[in-house]
Amino acid sequence: MGKDVIIACDFSSKEQTFEFLDKFSGRKPFVKIGMELFYAEGPEIVKEIKKRGHKIFLDLKLHDIPNTVKKSMNVLSRLDVDMTNLHAAGTISMMEAAIEGLTRPDGTRPLLIAVTQLTSTDQERMENDLLIKEPIDKVVMHYAGNAKKAGLDGVVCSPLEAEKVHSICGKEFLTVTPGVRFADGDVGDQKRVMTPAEAKKIGSDYIVVGRPITAAEDPVAAYERCIAEFVD
Repeated sequence: MGKDVIIACDFSSKEQTFEFLDKFSGRKPFVKIGMELFYAEGPEIVKEIKKRGHKIFLDLKLHDIPNTVKKSMNVLSRLDVDMTNLHAAGTISMMEAAIEGLTRPDGTRPLLIAVTQLTSTDQERMENDLLIKEPIDKVVMHYAGNAKKAGLDGVVCSPLEAEKVHSICGKEFLTVTPGVRFADGDVGDQKRVMTPAEAKKIGSDYIVVGRPITAAEDPVAAYERCIAEFVD
């Protein structure tokens, strides 16, 4: 599977989203639709972006009892997205139920990846708020291993964790990494960042890039720079 750059379309309306996507007259970038846009516009926004020829990562991070997740994934599978996700903390049985629900009658399904620990969770919060006393790195890798056992395709992880995830779960197990910035750009609120070239070097399969592209003076040029550094 080839590497790709996924643009985080973190907009609050379809008007803003299509104004942005209209700038791309040549390539059809792989885009991420998150909670903000999905909750604002509903499933129709997914269908409209898909009709335009874009691949879609639907980033809704499901986490519930197995049966609810199974039924929800069954609904999402009808939207013809290319990738979606859930929280690995929901347990192996929830992840297995998710795959069952996501798999269509013809046996096809979108890629399914797991969030291990959110980037906003550090060791102190994990111990005090969640009562998880193990080192966060150990927890992340354990959750990644659970995702692989459950039959998922990969995990969302920091670029700094991608190499270790591959060493534990295998090269075919996908790493989807946010926290990517250009070397000469603003790191924003991300604490652990890498450039696209560095992410490529350590083996990230997909990078998710938001503001360095969406807030750029020339978004298309910023996207092409990402492609040049990470894919080409």
